[in-house]
Amino acid sequence: MSPPPAWPIGFQTILVRAVLYVLFIGAIAQGAYLEALYLPSVRFTELGFTEFTQTLVLATCCAMLIYIRQVLKVWPTVTLLLLAFVAASLVREQDHSLDNYVAENTWKVLVALIIFPSLFWVVKQRQRFIEEFAHYSNTFAFGLFTAGVLTTYIFSRLYGRQEFWLAVLEDNFTREFKDAAEEVIELLGYSLILIATLELLLLARRIYKAKQLST
Repeated sequence: MSPPPAWPIGFQTILVRAVLYVLFIGAIAQGAYLEALYLPSVRFTELGFTEFTQTLVLATCCAMLIYIRQVLKVWPTVTLLLLAFVAASLVREQDHSLDNYVAENTWKVLVALIIFPSLFWVVKQRQRFIEEFAHYSNTFAFGLFTAGVLTTYIFSRLYGRQEFWLAVLEDNFTREFKDAAEEVIELLGYSLILIATLELLLLARRIYKAKQLST
């Protein structure tokens, strides 16, 4: 496999993206604030802004990864693994609804149906995966995706521990503090994954155009 083209990105383009990403992160923070201010009955629950935005962000990531894999056909094994991870996260976010309106532990079955076949295919195509990952791991998108995963699945869980907030708030503890801390940090992590997926999409388009020009 030949390496992807080294198409430099202009400073002006990078600056525009940076400004848009700052505005986006600011918007989700402001959204969480407005949720706490104006939606006291549903704030930081499955019906609130934060949880809904998490679902929207993950669904958008899935759509972009499907486009990269099926239309642009760039790094299909890497994008399959990323898609499986994001899709499993999307299903996991619906655990409350699935458990209540379908059946207990439905989300676990759906996650297994997503993860195991994808892992099987990646292992079967492991040589191709290694070649693709050698390129992907050296991109800005990979660094952002990793940061998003660490923020969502490590930091938010530890930061949102009930023991931590009991130690901080002592007798003033209510579960709302814990839920707000964990859900907002989780949304930040998912937002980093969204930006990483968008960066991957933009890179994939450059690679796709380079292939079209060379044929």
